[in-house]
Amino acid sequence: MGLQENFRKDTVRQLNLREAVTVSPTVTVRGAVEKMQSAKVGCVIVVDDDGQAVGVYNEAMLRNQLSGSRDFLDHAVSEHMATKFPWTLLTDSVETVLDAMQVNNTRFVVVLDENKKVVGLTGQKGLMEYVAEHFPQEVMVQYVGNRIQNSAREGA
Repeated sequence: MGLQENFRKDTVRQLNLREAVTVSPTVTVRGAVEKMQSAKVGCVIVVDDDGQAVGVYNEAMLRNQLSGSRDFLDHAVSEHMATKFPWTLLTDSVETVLDAMQVNNTRFVVVLDENKKVVGLTGQKGLMEYVAEHFPQEVMVQYVGNRIQNSAREGA
């Protein structure tokens, strides 16, 4: 079976999900940024009291807002978050992740369970890991920090 067929057949549940860092809508932008920094992530998912995603706040938003007054840092993150963001269900096909990333021009997609509660994040890295795991003969995986090693001799 080819990659395209696997993307249609396999579900998001089969991807390696990253832990989603969540905040309440009442947390300040400063608090959201501090949480992003401590978790070393580029975004936080804003969730309501039921754990359902209501928005996203990310580094790009912060960068754009920093060009003006710094007063926004003490506002509730709900005043500055994006309420439209890419998401998928655990039961959707892997293809939906790729589609959501392309349509929204983003590196990540929020993953929700059947009750629309946040269960994690996936995106660029999750898809690359999926491809590398399912097609090891076609993909040469080089982990960060390792010396590149040729699998074949060079020269004539």
